[in-house]
Amino acid sequence: MVSEAARALAVRCEGRANSLARKLSREVFDSVPGYAQLPAEVKDLEIAATVRHGVRLFLRGVVHPPAAADGYGLFRERAARRAEEGVPLHLLLRSYALGVHGLWQVIREEARPQESGAVAELVDLLLRAQTEVVGVVTERYLEEREALAAERASDGTRLVHRLLDGGLGPEDVRHADVDLAGPLLVLALGADHSAPADGPVGHRRRLRGLRTALGRVPGAGGFALLAEEPEGGDLAGRAVVSGCADVPPGLAAHLSEGYGATLYVAAAHARDPAGVPEAARTVVEVVRIARAGGLPAGRVHRLEDVLLEFHLSRPGPGSDSIAGLLDPVGHRPELLATLRSHLELRLDRRATAAALGVHPNTVDKRLARLTALTGLDLSSPRGTALALAAQLLRETRRPAEGG
Repeated sequence: MVSEAARALAVRCEGRANSLARKLSREVFDSVPGYAQLPAEVKDLEIAATVRHGVRLFLRGVVHPPAAADGYGLFRERAARRAEEGVPLHLLLRSYALGVHGLWQVIREEARPQESGAVAELVDLLLRAQTEVVGVVTERYLEEREALAAERASDGTRLVHRLLDGGLGPEDVRHADVDLAGPLLVLALGADHSAPADGPVGHRRRLRGLRTALGRVPGAGGFALLAEEPEGGDLAGRAVVSGCADVPPGLAAHLSEGYGATLYVAAAHARDPAGVPEAARTVVEVVRIARAGGLPAGRVHRLEDVLLEFHLSRPGPGSDSIAGLLDPVGHRPELLATLRSHLELRLDRRATAAALGVHPNTVDKRLARLTALTGLDLSSPRGTALALAAQLLRETRRPAEGG
């Protein structure tokens, strides 16, 4: 229950609501960093009106408790508007704190010497009300910021998908919210085979970290957009980064750190938006070849790095027959792994043995068994080329068929 003395003090204070609003909006709030840059109509109209509303809401709630249930509606509306305008949250909360301090000064000035108990009552109620208002304002502000961020992310995702797939026309490019002039760095990002298998939550967390890392690519001049791939796919995503005339040093390590696991990264440049779809198709194939060929993750691969493998893995009339050469050992993963490592390590049996953690003689026996089952003679140039083509076609044809 509120005492009669506290109610009487509140009634006297309400008469100063207008003057307090003017003082706060035109003088006191100027001490808050960034407040002076707000438009005059915001300071003189909206903020002043919010102060008057808050003061009267509190004081009338003291005189006629409880306060109206929807009294905080204006605070929510103003918080959403400030969030949309990009006003920092700290500025908003500081203005509310200064408003509470200003009302406390009015209470102190209006109080008579014998009303110390009433002052204590009002201050107690004021601090409780401040807690409620700060909670309401912060919650609504953050909700609006999250909604705006989600909207921008959705727009960016649609843009990059259309850019990558060739769906942007010249008119779209001219009216885009981001600079598409070029140069544009096109990336394909594939998870290493050793990356942990995450559920949906872990998958989204990794992509969120990757998207954040892309937004901080060193040397990027404009924007970085990620088009993520379906969960469980071979690729973590395709991306377009503006303003990068060269591949930034340490790019693969930077993106892998954001993703939380080592990534295969393939890169190609497009001079303008029209060149992005072809560059995107190329880098997707480069990542698949790098993975299939056992090339190291955690570095940037270009088409020039895998020209032979790229050519050998192109589908053609004989592709299925060449890939089928390894069908007799399809149920022998140790033989396929040995072949992959042996080709990657330039037919060095000792290096292959060290990579697989086996004795060199074991490598010899496995390769001999593979030759006996498939007819592929790795001691001849022709047999080695056939084995490389068969391995690449076998390991890349399923993803390629799936799009």
